[in-house]
Amino acid sequence: MSRDAKEFGVYARTGGWTFALKVARSVRPGGQPAGESPKVSARKFAELAECSADRVMRFYKAWDRAADDGVVPQFEALAPGAEIELPDADLWLQYYVSRSSATSVRGQAITEAAEAEGIRPTKALEVAENPTALRAAILADPGTAEAARKALLDRLDEDPLLRSDLARDIVRTDDLKKAVAEESKTGDRLEYVRKIAEEGQVKTAAGQKIEAPRQLREEAERHLSLIDELDEDEEAGEWAREAYDSVRTLIAETVEADPELRVQERRAKFYSSLQKATKAFEELTFDDVQEIDDIYEDDMVRRLEELQTAISACISALQIAQQKG
Repeated sequence: MSRDAKEFGVYARTGGWTFALKVARSVRPGGQPAGESPKVSARKFAELAECSADRVMRFYKAWDRAADDGVVPQFEALAPGAEIELPDADLWLQYYVSRSSATSVRGQAITEAAEAEGIRPTKALEVAENPTALRAAILADPGTAEAARKALLDRLDEDPLLRSDLARDIVRTDDLKKAVAEESKTGDRLEYVRKIAEEGQVKTAAGQKIEAPRQLREEAERHLSLIDELDEDEEAGEWAREAYDSVRTLIAETVEADPELRVQERRAKFYSSLQKATKAFEELTFDDVQEIDDIYEDDMVRRLEELQTAISACISALQIAQQKG
């Protein structure tokens, strides 16, 4: 009983180092001929231990990494049966990886990423080896889903294939496509308001650039300060819409309050509409007579005649204004 307690105490203090020492002092280093050492190969040691050679090698490699850091002696300094003071058990997890996947290129990448995040590689490797469990956690737990979302976003910059696949999935999923469009609209509105606050210039409804009055800039800054104070998990869409509508109303009031600016705005609107109408009408061309015969309907002629009347009235109004001027 006392022996069991003593051995338990040793393992509690040293953890895996206890077994690693048995491997380190009994398994000869790679490349060393059998005749030059009383130690045995990892495969022979595994046979004697009735376990796999891979398991023995994981302990061997953990000791090797620790020896490189000066935490434990090199293999050559240890003889079978040697006893040394072992490191603390907590230190063992920094060197030992319990899964053979860690030795692969993929495993090494996961291990390095886990170390960079300050977590044990064994945890990350366990998750990577069980995607179904990861999926279940994401589906069931909002916190896990959020962590997965952030990880995917961090990976997008260095993984063009993932970026393309994700974009394709979004386009093919109606709900996601609508959500992206809504977020894009929110972003555009916020950018519009932010430019007013930072640059002091605004675009009118007709596309004119004018200097933003002080009241308008202050209103834009007020809305932005409210949006900036939102928590990360709060939706900015409604706030952005309110900010956008508010500054647009002020812009319209600014234009209407200035007679010269009001005239410029209406002139700009007229030219914009005229340009669109001209472009649309230029597309109404017929390459051959046969095409006209194929598509002809009486309603087409009626609508064109109405358009002709409207254009004539517009021209007459402009000519009368010209004569007055």
